[in-house]
Amino acid sequence: MEPKKPQDRPDRREALKRIGAAAGVLAASAVVGKLAWDKGGFGVGEASGSRMMRSYRVAEPGQPADAELAIARAAGFKEGEEVTAEGLVAHALAAMGGMKKFVKRGDIVVIKPNIGWDRAPIHAANTNPDVVAAVIKEAFNAGAKKVVVADGSCNDPNRCYQRSGIWNKSYALGAEVVLPAEHRFRTMRMKGEVLDEWPVFTTLVEADKVINVPVAKHHNLAKYTAAMKNWYGVLGGRRNRLHQNIDTSIADLATFMSPTLVIVDAMRVLMRNGPQGGNIDDTRVMNTIIASVDQIAADALGCTLIGQHRDNLPYLKMGHDRGIGTMFYENLRVKEV
Repeated sequence: MEPKKPQDRPDRREALKRIGAAAGVLAASAVVGKLAWDKGGFGVGEASGSRMMRSYRVAEPGQPADAELAIARAAGFKEGEEVTAEGLVAHALAAMGGMKKFVKRGDIVVIKPNIGWDRAPIHAANTNPDVVAAVIKEAFNAGAKKVVVADGSCNDPNRCYQRSGIWNKSYALGAEVVLPAEHRFRTMRMKGEVLDEWPVFTTLVEADKVINVPVAKHHNLAKYTAAMKNWYGVLGGRRNRLHQNIDTSIADLATFMSPTLVIVDAMRVLMRNGPQGGNIDDTRVMNTIIASVDQIAADALGCTLIGQHRDNLPYLKMGHDRGIGTMFYENLRVKEV
């Protein structure tokens, strides 16, 4: 997939016009053709035990030497080699067996970054746009038919998608960028301990493959947020109500969504005052990418970046006990570039 030529890429003013126009169309569609939420939901038959699960995991085991968890750090680069998000993502994926192990020709791939906040990349509240761009390139190069980038923002989606830098980077590479709108949500049965029936962003679950691309950062309630907590962006409705039992809701979501791959952005990490941040002094440049087939293991390792420990994060143990992953990442095949 060839990237668009520079002259085809929208400038900031044009990007804002297009986002505004798209938002207007979506809003009009929602008013004219508003969908009643189906209490049965789609995918109701996909049950795993007593809970619902949507699994996008790849069945092929790959090579025995392929890592199940890979860490790419800037220190691993050769002398003279430029440190970039694209390079780090490529190194991590190579250790995992390459993107072609996970994405097949003709696949529709959804990439789920964190685009929750009206913040610039330097604030490290959203996924780094260069990391998102690197994953898009890898997916297209592996043969993806279509790559979709979407998230359910906490602040105004138009501003979040634009200010984060993710909309412009994604568009320039030919990815489809989908903003959340009411008509894109339908209620699904999750049968979780906290999440029973809830409106779900259909774009994020109707795909052949789903790649979770969170940013690693501090969270004032969950203590740490990355892979498992990033699934909050799948939900509509009043998500703040889930904060009353945040650990169980995170475990419920991670049980519901089993991604093809997790790629954690730790290029710049928000060390405190998360999840929104806003002060550059609260961030630290780490130039690190973590990739894994196990979202729990990725979080158990990732939380150490902000000085946390897996034993302090109850949702990790809940997920571990449910058998959806392991909090003991050292038991996996781990490779550090």
